[in-house]
Amino acid sequence: MAKLIIYTTEGPREVELKEMNSLGRHPRNSIQILDRIVSKEHCHIILINGRFVMRDLGSLNGTMINGKRVAEHYLRDWDELKLGNTRIVFHEQSLADPVLQRVTIGPGTMESHIRKKLAAPQVEDRFLPETEISNEEQLRRDYEKLRTGYELQRSIGLELDLDRLLNRILELSFEFLAADRGVILLFDDEGELKPRAVRTRSGRENEDIVLSQSIIREALKEKAAILSSDAMIDSRFQGSHSIIMQGIRSSMAVPILNKGEMLGLMILDSQVATGAFGEKDLQILSNIAAQVAYFMENMKLARKVEEESIARQKFEKMLSPNLAEKVISGELEVEKGGRALEATVVFADIRGFTSMSENQDAHQILEMLNEYFELAVDVVFKYEGTLDKFVGDEIMALWGAPMSHPDDPLRAVRAGVEMQQMLVEFNRTRMAEGSEPIRIGVGICTGPVVAGYIGSSRTMEYSVIGDTVNVANRLCSLAKPGEIIVSESTYLRVREQFEVTALPPTQVRGKRDALRIYSVLGLNQGWTDEITKPGL
Repeated sequence: MAKLIIYTTEGPREVELKEMNSLGRHPRNSIQILDRIVSKEHCHIILINGRFVMRDLGSLNGTMINGKRVAEHYLRDWDELKLGNTRIVFHEQSLADPVLQRVTIGPGTMESHIRKKLAAPQVEDRFLPETEISNEEQLRRDYEKLRTGYELQRSIGLELDLDRLLNRILELSFEFLAADRGVILLFDDEGELKPRAVRTRSGRENEDIVLSQSIIREALKEKAAILSSDAMIDSRFQGSHSIIMQGIRSSMAVPILNKGEMLGLMILDSQVATGAFGEKDLQILSNIAAQVAYFMENMKLARKVEEESIARQKFEKMLSPNLAEKVISGELEVEKGGRALEATVVFADIRGFTSMSENQDAHQILEMLNEYFELAVDVVFKYEGTLDKFVGDEIMALWGAPMSHPDDPLRAVRAGVEMQQMLVEFNRTRMAEGSEPIRIGVGICTGPVVAGYIGSSRTMEYSVIGDTVNVANRLCSLAKPGEIIVSESTYLRVREQFEVTALPPTQVRGKRDALRIYSVLGLNQGWTDEITKPGL
C-alpha cells in the first residue's frame, strides 16, 4: 500500500494512492492541491507493473523530485515531491510493514513470581579499562560492538524520519547482536503501546511474534532495562506462558525514556542462543534508546516550533505585533467557537477604483494596492486594531476582538482619521510621479457582533459577523471621497473628542428605519493623541 504525505500550513495529511491519481489545483483532481502556484492539472501518479510513476502534465512551474525538476519518474520510498510551494512525500510500505500487524502482546501467568531486582553485571560483562585488558579476542569483540553502536548513534543524528530511524536501528542491531527478532514499540496518542518497527532474522512475513507481557510490564513498571540470559529458566520470568511457548532463551527489553516519561520499549530476543546477550549489549542498547528518546523530543520541539511559526505568521498578518505575541504565548486566547461581544467595525474603500483599473495596467494597480494596504494596515496596528480581511480594494478592520480596550470606538475613529491624513502624503508622491491620486471613503459602526473562526475544514479565518458589520459596510458605501461616516452608536462614544456634523437620517438596505449618521471632520481643538496611544 502506498500513500502521499502532503504537508500544508494546517499540518500533514495522508492520502492513499489508487492505480490512477491526478494532482492539481482544480477540484476535479482525485488529489486536490490548494496551492496557487500549482497548475489546475499538474501531474499524474500511475501504477505501472507494480511501481508508481509520476508524470508531469506540462505544468507551468514543473514538478520537483528530490530537488530536481523531472517530467517522468519512477517513485521510490520516501521520495520528496515539490509542487509549487507544497511539499509531498511518497511512502510505499515495505515488505516488513505487514509484520507490524502480526505483533501481539501475550498475557503471562504467575506474574507475581517476577523478581524486580536485576542481577549485577559480572566483571567479564563490563567494558574494562585499557590497563586491565588481557584478552585480544575479547577486545576485538568489544571494539566491534562499540563501532556498530557508534554507527547507530551516528544514524540517529543524520536521520530526519522516525520510522526510517527505528528500522535502521533494528537493522544495525542485528549486525552486532545474536538476535532473531527485534521490535520497537511506542506509545500512541491514546496511550497504547504499538509496534512501530519489526525485524526478524529469517525475514519471513508470516511469522507471528508474541511479546511477553511479563517482560513488558517489568520494564514499564521499573522504567529499567531488563536482561535475561536464559528466559526459560530465569526466575524473574517463571511461569510466563508467552516465553515458554516460544522457547525464548535470551531477551533484552530497554525503555525509551525522556525526562522520566516512558515513550516506548526496544525488545530483542533470541530463540536459539542461551546467554546471547550480555551486560555490554544492554549498555549499548540503553545508550541507543536514550538517543532515540532525545531524537523524539527534538521532533516534538521541532513540530511545536513549526506550529508556533505558522501561527505567528498567521496572526502577525491579522494583529499588531504585540497582540500577535500575546496570542502565540497563550496570554490572549482566540476562541475557536463564536463569542458574542461589542466591537467597532471599520470599512475603508477606494473611490473610483473600477474606472482606475480599466485605465491602468494590472501590475500598476497591484503595486498601488500593495503600497496603500501597507500604510493602512500600519495605522490599524498602531491603534491595536485587528485586520479582518481585504476584499478587492476594500479593507475591513475591527476593534474589540480578539482583545478589547475601554476606548475601542475612539481608537477606530482615530485610525479612520489617520488613514485619510496618510493619503495626503501618499497622493503627493503619486502625483509627482505622474500617477492618479486615490481617495477613500470610511464607514464605522459600533455594536454587537459574533466573533470566531469562520470557514471550511481546510481554511479557517478569524472574523466577526452581525448587523453591526453590515451597517459599517453600508456607511462606507455612502461616504464620499475623503469622508468618514460613523453610526450614532459610535458618535455617542466619541462626540467629545471629535468634531462631527450630523447628516440627514438615511435609509440603508436591510434596515427598516432611517439611520442617524454623522460625518467626522477631525479632532476637537485641544484634544491630543495621548489618550489613544496603544496600550491605554
